[in-house]
Parts: sequence; C-alpha cells; structure tokens
Amino acid sequence: MLELGEPILIKNADIYVENSQWQHGSILVENGKIAAIKTDTELETPSSVITIDGSGLRIIPGFIDGHIHGAAGSDVMDATEEALDAMAKALPEEGTTSFLATTITQSPENIERALENIASYQNKPGQAQMIGAHLEGPFIEVSKKGAQPEKYIMKPDLDVFNKWQTLSGNNIKTITMAPEHDEDGSFIKALFEKGINISAGHTGADYADLKTAVSYGVRQLTHICNAMNGIHHREIGAVGAAFLLEELRAELIADGVHVVPEMMQLIYDNVGSERLILITDAMRAKCLQPGDYELGGQPVKVTSDRAMLENGSLAGSILKLRDGAKNMLKLAGATIEDVVEMASANPAKQINMYDRKGRIFVGGDADLLLVGEDLNIHYTISGGAIAFKEE
Repeated sequence: MLELGEPILIKNADIYVENSQWQHGSILVENGKIAAIKTDTELETPSSVITIDGSGLRIIPGFIDGHIHGAAGSDVMDATEEALDAMAKALPEEGTTSFLATTITQSPENIERALENIASYQNKPGQAQMIGAHLEGPFIEVSKKGAQPEKYIMKPDLDVFNKWQTLSGNNIKTITMAPEHDEDGSFIKALFEKGINISAGHTGADYADLKTAVSYGVRQLTHICNAMNGIHHREIGAVGAAFLLEELRAELIADGVHVVPEMMQLIYDNVGSERLILITDAMRAKCLQPGDYELGGQPVKVTSDRAMLENGSLAGSILKLRDGAKNMLKLAGATIEDVVEMASANPAKQINMYDRKGRIFVGGDADLLLVGEDLNIHYTISGGAIAFKEE
C-alpha cells in the first residue's frame, strides 16, 4: 500500500471532467482519490492541506503509457526493483502517472525474472505507478521482428503464457503477438476470455488475417505502421485494418520518426482520437544523453531523436509522452480533448481500468496533470501525491 501524504487542494483551474466538458473550479485530493470537485462554492477542506493555485491552467487526467521498456538508464528486463523505481521516478516529469512495464522477446528465463520482479514490485508515493505488464513477444513473426531478438521467437503457447501469467502475479494486462501464427484462434480466444488485451504486432498479417483475428478477440494494434504490413492499393494490410475495423484501437508512437507527421495526420483523420492510444515504446536511453546503449541484449546507437540497431532498424524510442501529445496537438483538427482521449482515457479503457483511471471524477484515482494550453506540465499528481513540480 502507498503511504499517502497530506490532502491537496487545486483551486481556480479549468477541470476536464468525465463528460468531456470543462468546468472552472477546485479539486480536493485525499487518500489517493479525488474526494470532491466543486465549481460553484468553496470546498470544505481539512485543517492541513497543500493548496495549489491553478489560475490560468487546466487539470487533465494523468497520462498512461501502455508500452514502455525503459527510461533513465533502466529497463524492465533488468528485473530489479531499482530499475522499475528509476523509471517510475522519471516518468511524472513527462506527465505519465501510470505505466505497463513492457518486456521484450528474450530467453524464457529472462522473461520470467522480469515478470517475477513485476509481481513483487511495490509502488511508492511520489512516483508513477506500475499498473501491470505488457508482454511484447516472444510469440511474433520473424520477418517483422524489428528490434526483437530472433533466436528467442516462438509460436504461441498457452501453457507458457499461463505459467508466465502466474509468475507475474496475474499482472499481464496486454500481450503483443502475431495472430497469424494462432491458426485456429485457440490461443487468442483463451486469453480474450481471461480479459487480456490482445494486440497484433510484429506481424505479417494481411487485412483478412486481422479481420479473422478480431473475431477471435484481438482488439489492438501495436505501434501502428511499425513491424506490420502497410497500405497497398491491392492489399490494405494491418494499417488498413486499423482504418476500417472499429473493434481495433491502435498504439501510436507520435515522435515523427517512427511515423512521419504526414502519416500521423492520415492516421488521426482515419482512425480518430477515439481509437488511438499514445505510447512511447521508450528504451533505457530516454532522459539520458546520446550514446551507446542496449536493448534485449543488442547494441543500440542513440542520437538526439532516435535509437537504432547496428542494421539501422529502430530500437524503441526516446520519446517522452508529453512530447508525443504535443506533436498530436500540432495536427489539423486536433484538440486538447483529443489528447486526453488518446493519452489517458483510451489506455485505461483498453486494460479495463477506466473505472479508476483515465478520467476525472469523484472517487477516481488522483492521477492529475496541471497544464497550460501548450501542454507544458506545471504539476503532476500521481496516486494522490505530488510527483513533479515545474521549477
């Protein structure tokens, strides 16, 4: 359990409430929850309260990164409490209040160590909260492996998954897999029945494959446009499936590198904010200087805007979620309401946590951002505690 500090009162701010409207007023945070929202009268507050004047600012839900491998020199596959702590301490500065610790294709032993570490990890006050695991691989397509080490790729195996889910403490919320390798759909159907968010990624699936996979229970695409078939005029591929299949939400790395701004606009226009999920897919070099790093045991060269394997393949990102949100806000027609949907609400909905996170309502988790119109972050409140304050 988190040790919660003093109550927090944010006053005189524009609040993005759960019905997608703005209200001018105050929010009281107590015991990690949103205790009250008032728009017309003064809030009754405890005798001891931290007061934040939000004049000229907006309160929006904290961002949820459903796909992140590392940050600040640490990686989920390090399989240590210190690694997850380093990530959790760094993320509030970019507005991330919750994240799925994301594994990579590796040896079963290494994956198991990472999952056991996730199972035992305890969230701490004043940090982003680890809310589960995203198992990226190893059940993927070799020809679309990207930065996933080929020698550890395997076919979907329900017994293996069940073992790993047990080791994780039932914390695996999302799995990235190539659905074409589950020919009868039995693997996907079994996971869907367990409430797992099944995401097609690192996949050679065509449109027909994806349509079939959706009928089995696939509900997401992993980092749209990357490690999948794009749109061709005689076969619209996985990207076309995201455009046409309403059941699918799609992750998007909005750094302008994984997907160029013009394609980001095309995706936004055709998929829409209601079905997009902003992610970073960040690796350990995020928050650090350019140089030589590693991902999944592979050497990675990091420049000012990207991370690459020796063969030139992109190896995750160094994107901060705040910057991805700002990039989306530059698109024609995009609004801050769209950003909230893509960075907060949709990630929560996708892993069945919208009853707690991703929106602002009385009784919800107190994961809040106090931002300017430009999305510059003034305060991050995570789990009811101040996790970042602009200097």
